Amino acid sequence: MNAHSSHIPVFCTIVPPHVLDRISRNADAALADPARRTLERDASQRTRRRITTVRMPLAAAPPSVADDADKKPERTIYDAKTKEELPGKKVRTEGSKPSKDASVNRAYTGLGATFELYLSAYDRYSIDNAGLPLNATVHYGEQYGNAFWDGERMVFGDGDGELFRDFTLPVDVIGHELTHGVTQYTANLEYFSQSGALNESVSDVFGSLIKQYGLGQTADQADWLIGAELLTDRVEGVALRSMKAPGTAYDDDVLGKDPQPATMDDYVHTGSDNGGVHINSGIPNHAFYVLATELGGHAWERAGQIWYDTLTSGDLKPDCDFSAFAAVTLAKAAERYGDTSAEHGAVVKSWSQVGVTPTEN
Repeated sequence: MNAHSSHIPVFCTIVPPHVLDRISRNADAALADPARRTLERDASQRTRRRITTVRMPLAAAPPSVADDADKKPERTIYDAKTKEELPGKKVRTEGSKPSKDASVNRAYTGLGATFELYLSAYDRYSIDNAGLPLNATVHYGEQYGNAFWDGERMVFGDGDGELFRDFTLPVDVIGHELTHGVTQYTANLEYFSQSGALNESVSDVFGSLIKQYGLGQTADQADWLIGAELLTDRVEGVALRSMKAPGTAYDDDVLGKDPQPATMDDYVHTGSDNGGVHINSGIPNHAFYVLATELGGHAWERAGQIWYDTLTSGDLKPDCDFSAFAAVTLAKAAERYGDTSAEHGAVVKSWSQVGVTPTEN
């Protein structure tokens, strides 16, 4: 089956289950209870997504035919009002005035920032390249400590206020979740083991690029952190993940220590979290960081272009591993820039530095 012939929606959260699981076992009920409820909600959403996927596979989207001038986002923001029914009450639509609710406005702006990067940098017209409307729901659940893409929309919790702040705060979280949608409509990477870690990593890469694009940062100026605004002051940590230095994002009595490896030497073999999709994503994340800083300038330009060409190439099998993904990045770098180019050489170096040997699946 061609990877583009059907799109399997997956339920993807920004906070990994292993983090919430640890918090849920804390002796302090103010920390443990919201984490336990968040885990339970995530489990039921995951089950619902599997059922609807079996019943109703999405049709492939036709390529975009609109003129560039007509390519505008179509955003709708809903408010769940701390309930768990989706989508909630419609509170802001495309072009309407800002809300008095900061979460609504941040979600609206974040959807727009994501749309803008994909259109301006890669000529991609929304998630499906055919102008797919962008929908988001804020204030989901009580003290819900996560944000997710459910195959149809973005959903944000308010956090517990103890460990996690409002999930609309970091624009890279919004970009991360929407990029799961882009992956769903392109490479369709299976959400398990190395292909799942690649699915997560691609979302981190473009989430970070969306933040860098909005701030006008070069690769050297960027912090390469995912979710830097999420953690409260009581947490010993700077973010959920670090692409620059996987494994250093947090080291906290409640959250534990960031388990991400930066190289294959420390690859984590685990049965939890779909085979460690949020953990081993540190390896391709770090490869992209090495590539971007090696090339310098704006990371969304050359480094991001190579990753985007790879994701949308049709050459990735849904179950591809790190080595197969690396092989396609090399092929795409050679195709666009030449096999003796600085870009191609930097891709070779980036995978070598994390211990991945490019080989075709």
